[in-house]
Amino acid sequence: MLKIAFDPIYAHPLPEGHRFPMLKYELIPEQLIHEGTVTIENFFKPAICPESVVLWTHEKAYYDKLIYQQLSASEQRKIGFPQSPALTQRELIITQGTIDCCMYAMEHGVALNIAGGTHHAFAERGEGFCLLNDMATAANYLLNNKLAKKILIIDLDVHQGNGTAKLMEQEDRVFTFSMHGEHNYPFHKEKSDLDIGLKDGTDGATYLNLLQSTLPRIIKEHQPDFAFFLSGVDILSTDKFGKLKVSIDECKQRDEFVLKILRNAKIPVTIAMGGGYSPDIKTIVEAHCNTYRIASALF
Repeated sequence: MLKIAFDPIYAHPLPEGHRFPMLKYELIPEQLIHEGTVTIENFFKPAICPESVVLWTHEKAYYDKLIYQQLSASEQRKIGFPQSPALTQRELIITQGTIDCCMYAMEHGVALNIAGGTHHAFAERGEGFCLLNDMATAANYLLNNKLAKKILIIDLDVHQGNGTAKLMEQEDRVFTFSMHGEHNYPFHKEKSDLDIGLKDGTDGATYLNLLQSTLPRIIKEHQPDFAFFLSGVDILSTDKFGKLKVSIDECKQRDEFVLKILRNAKIPVTIAMGGGYSPDIKTIVEAHCNTYRIASALF
């Protein structure tokens, strides 16, 4: 059974001025249920990630700032959200949701988190709407519990996974692959194990050709036994910040290619949604829902 992590707090932790980017988190499950792709039984509500697990990835001083609401004004500006207990709780639930998805993926081949993909969070700080790095934390959970030996993180958000790259730079058991806009945020890039920086205006055919010639080689060379896939839809030509020229159908082809190659290689995968900032919320929801439709059809 396809398992999907979702909590209503994903959509409702922020002041009114920050609501639009959060709408997708309530609309995606509504659409998937309405069209019959999933039922309510496919969803589960994660708990709060324990402190001991968070501290495998993040520094205690930073964790305490989040818990006790001690972020400075400068730190909050870099994150992009005003601090609140609800926001911290949301990040802890998202992180646990990604960990739980790993357990379900090992059983069913795939699991998805409606939120997650918070790849700009570092050990000691947050950036770019990311407080805690859910995939890095989940990867460390798998490694520390000897549930995986070699992990692949496939980050196809339009923004480089800088926090993930930095967190995993000394971890040989995790291979980080980021394909992103070269001249997009973050403007200081960290070094992933493999970075592909795309020029502004890169079209869908070029994008897909690069991915299709790269991912099979990574899998062959590194033989991962678990994968994370950050399936951001900010690569769309309609995205306000993406600067690429990928259609919604080409984005769907991207997801289908990634999930087919992982399924055929028998590599369990946990998927998180990442970014999407098209002006029409229906475009964002449709692009994200395609990921679920493909996962449901393939696994």
